[in-house]
Amino acid sequence: MLDALDTDLILDAVASVLLLIGGLMSLAAGVGLVRLPDLHSRMHAATKPQVLGLLSLLLAAAITWRSWEWVAIVLLAWGLQLLTAPVSAHVVGRSGYRTKHMRRDLLTHDELASAVERISRDIPPSRG
Repeated sequence: MLDALDTDLILDAVASVLLLIGGLMSLAAGVGLVRLPDLHSRMHAATKPQVLGLLSLLLAAAITWRSWEWVAIVLLAWGLQLLTAPVSAHVVGRSGYRTKHMRRDLLTHDELASAVERISRDIPPSRG
């Protein structure tokens, strides 16, 4: 049976691993922002690993605090990040597309071109 000291050591080890994972995910997001060639690749690098890195850091903090009251705050913070990161990435992607800050040679199929053209001509979308 585990005593309190063993439990504390295990929880500290889990928190340390989560901190390391969160830091590495955030580092990967930063490196991706610097190294990737175009706006859409950078946008992907800024959102995907950053959300998972934040979750790892928040879980490590909740484990370190050893209080159930903080779990709700951690889940709220991560939930807000889950809601805002895709929305901001979508807005940045659309504005980058419209202002021609993208590399068309990297696209395999441009699904947004017809919608942007239709809106620019002020033609209402078809129903059905």
